[in-house]
Amino acid sequence: MSRIPELPAGFTAPYLTELLRADGCLPAAGEVTSVSQQLIGDGTGMSSELAMLGLTYSGDQGEAPDRLVAKFLPTNEINRASALAFNLPEREVRYAAELDPQTDAITPKTYCALFDGHRFLILMEDLSDYQVGNQEVGATLKQTELAIDELAKLHSAFWNRMDGIDWVPGIADSYHADALAGASRMGWENMIERFELPDAVTRYMEPFLASVRALQAERMQAPITLVHGDFRMENLFFGQSPEQHPIIVFDWQGPLKARGMFDVSLFLGQSTTTEVRRAHERSLLERYLEGLQAGGVTDVDMDMLWEDYRRCMLYDWLYTAVVSGTLDIHNDAARRWMTQMVNRHAAASEDLEVFQFLPR
Repeated sequence: MSRIPELPAGFTAPYLTELLRADGCLPAAGEVTSVSQQLIGDGTGMSSELAMLGLTYSGDQGEAPDRLVAKFLPTNEINRASALAFNLPEREVRYAAELDPQTDAITPKTYCALFDGHRFLILMEDLSDYQVGNQEVGATLKQTELAIDELAKLHSAFWNRMDGIDWVPGIADSYHADALAGASRMGWENMIERFELPDAVTRYMEPFLASVRALQAERMQAPITLVHGDFRMENLFFGQSPEQHPIIVFDWQGPLKARGMFDVSLFLGQSTTTEVRRAHERSLLERYLEGLQAGGVTDVDMDMLWEDYRRCMLYDWLYTAVVSGTLDIHNDAARRWMTQMVNRHAAASEDLEVFQFLPR
């Protein structure tokens, strides 16, 4: 396989012919003859860019698709550097190759997943017939239930089974944890400057920053599983017809070893609308528990999950501050969904009185 070219300029007919033949969907008697491309996403993805590729063929097309979605590093230098610093490309490529086959959680069909240390490329199926999640609008109850069910599938598959998967960093004691801790102060200060936050949150900035390492360690206490790491609406596709999957989970750049509640609290606290969360959060956690138990998990109960949920909602301010305070938000779409993320998290934190869990 040739090296990954500079993208998106490198999406040429010969290169895509090579990739699709290597996948096996394009026979040797067929070739790509032309490629059209259009960038998609409009700022909803901060650590990568997406392009829709339209392909035409000559000869035997076999099972090669007419359209593909390509994922590659962003041209924005700030976001590109952040993605490489967190090893996001390698983690996504290795998840597709090594871990995806071990879980029933549904991901897009992948035609290639490549990383050469400097660039990465994933070619996947076109999901434009699905409804992509919108964090600015927020998740409905039905969308949240589908998300919770998929998390239970993912987490139960790896529950207490992460030994030996050394390339997945821990939420504590890892380069991932070090990078987040290092960016936390700048992130908090910029978040406060960029977004309107209530005093009930901002007055805890210093105690929170002093507790970052302790909060990370708490998230690494058993039981440990594989978490998605960035489980939010823009990374979910919802089926619109009976023959489609009800939900497909996208963007596996940030898998972590952690308590499964990290994904759950992140979604309920930042993607689910505040009204839905307030009305249904306990029943949604009961649904998650039932999903874990259906997957063979036996060492949790509702009391444990409820406290874990509140404690993790506190920890999630590290994620929120780094995302909203260090990534580029000149794109209007990015600013809008980050505003909702911050506002919902603030409301959840006040409702659940999470700052009482700060270490003393």
